[in-house]
Amino acid sequence: MFGYENIKLSLAFNAIYFVISLLIIIAYSFYVYRYTLPPVSNTRRFFMVGLRALGLILLAFIIFEPILILTEKKILQPVNLFFVDNSRSMTIDDGTDRIRLVNNFIDEISQSDLYGEKRFYSFGSKINSVKSDSLKELKFSESSTNYANIIEAIKNSEENLSTITIISDGVITDGSAPIYNAKRTGIPFYNFAVGDSSKKRDVELKSVTFNDYIYSETATTISATVLNNGFADKNLSVELYEGSNLISQKSVLLDKSGVNSVSFEYKPIGRGEKKIQVKTSKLEGENSIHNNSKSFFVNILENKINILLIAGKPSADLTFIKTSLSSDLNFNVNTLTQITSDIFLEPNQNRLLDSADIIYFIDFPNQSTNNEFLSRVYNKIKTKNVPLFLLISGDVVSQKFSAIEEIIPFSFSQLENNYVQAQPNPEITESSNPLINHSDFSEWENLPPIPQPISNIRIKPESRVLLKIKVNGQPRNNPLLVTRNLGSKRSIALIGHDIWKWKLQTAKKDIKIFDNFFLSSARWLNAPDENKKVRIKSSKKFYSTGELIEFSAQVYDELFNPLSDAEIRLNISSSEYQEEISLNSIGNGLYEGTLSLSKNGDYKFTGTASLTGKNLGSDNGSFNVGDVDLELVENRMNFELLNQLSIETNGKSYTNNDKDRLIREIIQANQNSSKEKTIVLEIRLWSSEILLFLVIILFSIEWFLRKRSGML
Repeated sequence: MFGYENIKLSLAFNAIYFVISLLIIIAYSFYVYRYTLPPVSNTRRFFMVGLRALGLILLAFIIFEPILILTEKKILQPVNLFFVDNSRSMTIDDGTDRIRLVNNFIDEISQSDLYGEKRFYSFGSKINSVKSDSLKELKFSESSTNYANIIEAIKNSEENLSTITIISDGVITDGSAPIYNAKRTGIPFYNFAVGDSSKKRDVELKSVTFNDYIYSETATTISATVLNNGFADKNLSVELYEGSNLISQKSVLLDKSGVNSVSFEYKPIGRGEKKIQVKTSKLEGENSIHNNSKSFFVNILENKINILLIAGKPSADLTFIKTSLSSDLNFNVNTLTQITSDIFLEPNQNRLLDSADIIYFIDFPNQSTNNEFLSRVYNKIKTKNVPLFLLISGDVVSQKFSAIEEIIPFSFSQLENNYVQAQPNPEITESSNPLINHSDFSEWENLPPIPQPISNIRIKPESRVLLKIKVNGQPRNNPLLVTRNLGSKRSIALIGHDIWKWKLQTAKKDIKIFDNFFLSSARWLNAPDENKKVRIKSSKKFYSTGELIEFSAQVYDELFNPLSDAEIRLNISSSEYQEEISLNSIGNGLYEGTLSLSKNGDYKFTGTASLTGKNLGSDNGSFNVGDVDLELVENRMNFELLNQLSIETNGKSYTNNDKDRLIREIIQANQNSSKEKTIVLEIRLWSSEILLFLVIILFSIEWFLRKRSGML
């Protein structure tokens, strides 16, 4: 009926009640107009009865919340999707003529009697719809191959997707292999595997192991793994570069096992981000040189971190902490030990304070601390964002922290000189925290108790409690170790003293928990800032030639609320190039922008964010264009991946010589693939404004006629 399989009216209450309501309304309407004053003609009287009854019936109809249910059945024809790899790897010359194979397959599948609709797409870094007669115009120039985008493109489709066919060499250079997500679609994946899967005579720099963060003037090891096939007992030169400067070179005799490891000692000078490259020489007869190098960026930190320990008095805690921190040659540890209000054991207080990268308060500040000196310390911490470690005893005066309350991880009132004997009780949720995960929880729990001053401490919402306490073996909610990392401000607080006991008890057992904790605390406090108010980065560190450079940024205010109306200017430069671009706001404090570069090389960028002329902050970074072309590194067709994708989705994969079998498989899969889809449409009549409008019109007309007739 009317093109629908079924039409049904549903009411919120039993229909018998609606029928009874109709009868009552009709009877009531006749009763109201059985006599009129003044009398009117029967025609007008019956007309007004109809208006009253119809208006009340519509009101009752609305009260019963009617829903009109329309059921329609549709036959969905199968849709077959074909995705053609448009990346540069399809241009690799491996003797199979990949592009010709792709074009031949497209020609045959286009002319086949495949049932249903055929749609063609190209894929690489993005998915693009392509008409079948335009497929031969593909440039095969995209700089990456992302299979996950295929799943994203189809996962929400409501069409009858019968088959998906991928024409590719199976080499993924961006994202991951979407085997699991493909299986969840319930659609069979067919693959036409293009290329040669046999191993060629080749040398490949497979991997490089390195530390992301390295201290300046401190030697570190960079290890490379070299694979060879068919070049056993040949000499190979492996080189290490910093930028364009050769740092080290080694000669390697290639092993018969096909695997060699090469290690370099790298001792950087200066600080900042540096590009490192490991290269192997080209051997005669080698299949490809695109996999003979790997580049990466490392962050060089200051070689000596100046740590200043400010103590309220000489103590064993001061001595033990200094000894532990001094065991790391990258730390230059100095002390300022208060004797009286304005006298310290050590000279040159201002010089030591000015050079400090990290400050430790040990039972400081106390009642006799000079306010002028304390003001200079606080000014250093606040203006230079110097990270702070607090060791708090009952001698500390809580009121003297008011100037830096926004930095420390908690707020507290007067500290008492009464103590509880507190034993560490690690928080399970912080088991991976680098400040405590260097030792087993049992080692923390077996440390001797230390005196903790009694106080009313309120942990700030953004702080994290790593250790609580146990008293006489009973857990308590009192915090012992608290950290805070907000914006560019980092702090740690250990609420207790006489922690030298931890060192003495564990020394005999050769447990390094005391030393490891304080070394970890300094490294954590000195870690690069991850929570800056302005963060700008490129989408990746290495781009292929001609690839679009993408930048993204995040901007926050002092309270880390996102700012969407800032102006971000980004300066990009190299030895032969300089340009400035603006990043566009996309809302919620996020910004983006793109740049196309025609020249290969190393590039640096510096970005600044401002709002109404006020500088909000800046960020910088670097990237490279042209050093690495991931699409040309792997020249073997990855049939194993394509075949696994087909097996998991009940499809099939075939190689170059079996395209006819593949086409037959796809045709066979479509023979009975039409589906019937039931579409149910629910129309909530009771919420329609039209019904309410009709009720008002009917009652208005009735009222008008009554007035014209002289009725009340």
